[in-house]
Amino acid sequence: MSERSNGTDAARALEVSGFHAGHGRYDVIRDVSLHVEEGEAVALLGPNGAGKTTFLLGLMGLVKHRRGSVRIGGVDLSDAPAHRIAAGHAGLVPQGRRLFTEQTVEDNLILGGYRLRRDPARVAELLESVYELFPVLRDYRARGAAEMSGGEQQMVAIGRMMMGDPDLMLLDEPSEGLAPIAIDGVAEALAELRRRGRSLLLVEQRIDLASRVCDRVYVLSGGEIALEESVSAMEAEHHAMVSAYLG
Repeated sequence: MSERSNGTDAARALEVSGFHAGHGRYDVIRDVSLHVEEGEAVALLGPNGAGKTTFLLGLMGLVKHRRGSVRIGGVDLSDAPAHRIAAGHAGLVPQGRRLFTEQTVEDNLILGGYRLRRDPARVAELLESVYELFPVLRDYRARGAAEMSGGEQQMVAIGRMMMGDPDLMLLDEPSEGLAPIAIDGVAEALAELRRRGRSLLLVEQRIDLASRVCDRVYVLSGGEIALEESVSAMEAEHHAMVSAYLG
């Protein structure tokens, strides 16, 4: 996996302005503006029903985007179809992992690199980078995904996203349903991706995970941004305020 520069002259990894998205006739997300700098990790926190997943699906072109702009790595993708956004601009680890459970671990990973199939050397390089991040997956590469624990399946889901080599990594509730030791493993993996220079937007309900991985947090409430804060300021002064929004 190529490492990303954290230079100040680079375009932002993500810049969203006045974003509206929803289902049918109704906007679930209203006038959301946020950004992720190159090499930065940002959390979008909020209670169940706040619209966090809808926001991510809107960024990926999987939910109707009505108004506003989306730029990833400086590229305007406001009206781009999902397949173009997924072609290296952004990759998503979906809520609930959604692996191909009848396939092996390595098959799931290789499927994540499908768009790069004409470059087998690059696919092999990316696969090795996944195994470096999650050594247990190398040992279990021939095992069926259904046989893995929840934490191991989350490793596969993150690895599958990595195989697409996206400029921006989106993760939807990566701690959901995991034991504390597995959550620790996810946090360590995300921190390592940060060290590799990757840009992350993490949707979560757990403030502790966001604090371990991220530089800044946004709080989404009722489909709108209610609060933006740096992690350091949140830990020092506003943890109770963020907790109040999360219920």
